[in-house]
Amino acid sequence: MASSADCGLVTDDPILYRARVAPGRPALFEIATGRQLTYAELDARIACCAGLLSDVLGARRDGARVAMLARNSVDSIVLAFACQRAGAIYVPLNWRLNAAELRPILADCAPALLVHDEEFAATVANLAGADPEMAVISMADGPAGFAARIEASLPAAPVPADADGPCVLLYTSGTTGQPKGVVITRRNAFFAAINFSVVGEIGPRSVALCDLPFFHTIGLIAVARTTLMLGGTLVVSDRFTPARTLAALADRQRAITHYFAVPQIALALRNDPAYSAAALAGLHALFVGGAPLTQALIESYLDDGVALVNGYGMSEAGTVLHVPIDRRAVQDNPGSVGLPAPLLDIRIVDEDGREVDEGEIGELWLRGPAVTPGYWNKPEETAAAFTDGWYRTGDLGRREANGFYRIVDRLKDMYISGGENVYPAEVEAALASHPDILDAAVVGIPDIRWGECGVAYVVLRPGAAATGDEIAGHCAARLAAFKRPARILFVEAIPRTASGKVQKHVLRQFHSDETLQRQAL
Repeated sequence: MASSADCGLVTDDPILYRARVAPGRPALFEIATGRQLTYAELDARIACCAGLLSDVLGARRDGARVAMLARNSVDSIVLAFACQRAGAIYVPLNWRLNAAELRPILADCAPALLVHDEEFAATVANLAGADPEMAVISMADGPAGFAARIEASLPAAPVPADADGPCVLLYTSGTTGQPKGVVITRRNAFFAAINFSVVGEIGPRSVALCDLPFFHTIGLIAVARTTLMLGGTLVVSDRFTPARTLAALADRQRAITHYFAVPQIALALRNDPAYSAAALAGLHALFVGGAPLTQALIESYLDDGVALVNGYGMSEAGTVLHVPIDRRAVQDNPGSVGLPAPLLDIRIVDEDGREVDEGEIGELWLRGPAVTPGYWNKPEETAAAFTDGWYRTGDLGRREANGFYRIVDRLKDMYISGGENVYPAEVEAALASHPDILDAAVVGIPDIRWGECGVAYVVLRPGAAATGDEIAGHCAARLAAFKRPARILFVEAIPRTASGKVQKHVLRQFHSDETLQRQAL
């Protein structure tokens, strides 16, 4: 067990530190309510929330899981840091999931307490029988509500904690359909925040807007924790709506310097009627991650003087790669995810674990203090994810001559057609260059003649009328024959996770169901 001094030095309580050195500096601003907290006020509220947790959890608090089903708010941040002070483990739940999807997650992490927004009261009611010993607190107004109970609680001092003990469980968004609880230790969280602070150039004068959900590593760790750890100001938004985000970015009094989006959000901002280059003029950079970027989107922002800075990360490691905040770097490396974060080792290896040559494709392996020790309650999956201390990402990439990296595809998404490797991301990029296509995803399916072939799911822009034959011709001009999709299907939307990743297992199941229906006719 680490001493309390060691905890404060290495990982444990950045809010406590900031409250000592800059108590009057603004820490949080909540867009929905206009509520503001200085670091001293935030520290005091976290202390009272830790006292509430001590009262509710009692002797079970050490290592107890505290789940939260709520949109972004000041008190979401308060609970996250209060869990750390009280020795509990914070489990932010994906509020996009229904009760049937949340039930196995709760069964896996077995929380002693669930705090929820009143918006999700019906979902929580459907979960009532999941664990009769689980306490439930609503964030509704009133004396029994979460906010009132915090204010009525006595402050609690931080408990000594192991720097390598879990402080957060982040359940993966489920691109495979099976969410796993990624263990984030205090040390992991500290070094993940350091990595993003360096590549994002975040410091005490930074003001970061976060409307990405706190149940994801981008919102909770990269944006929120990094900003607060470095003494900046976090502007909290409970949801993304293009007009409101643009208004916040344009507010010179608020003076937002950093904003992180997934590509779909960056596209929605650019296409919104309220968009103007002037609204984004105060940004140090607009950060993007979670899914591939189109060259057209990058260039559209560059034309407006905004560096759309791409990166690559994951729940298991935080920030991994990032394009430098430099217009020339963005312009000269289209499609790249940049250079390695400073406190991370990266290898690209073949299927035998041997490093590949520069420019060759292989799997990314990671090692460093921000990398998770594994998955909650899943020793077999944890063992399979590591080789000789290196975390195997399952992502395929290559390193170019200038040291920049590119992500080619997911290892599991690659398919073999006529003996040739096909990377769906390359096909998707070709599809995305068609002016009528808003979104697209490609999956490999069994094929009698070629072994596997591709099916492209395409979303057209409003008012567009491109045909399958026209899109096939577009692909033929840009892709070798074995890479071209064998089928093109038009859909209303591509299923994605909260971080923008395509849920390809859903598309494969859709194809499988469609095939069975045709066979039954």
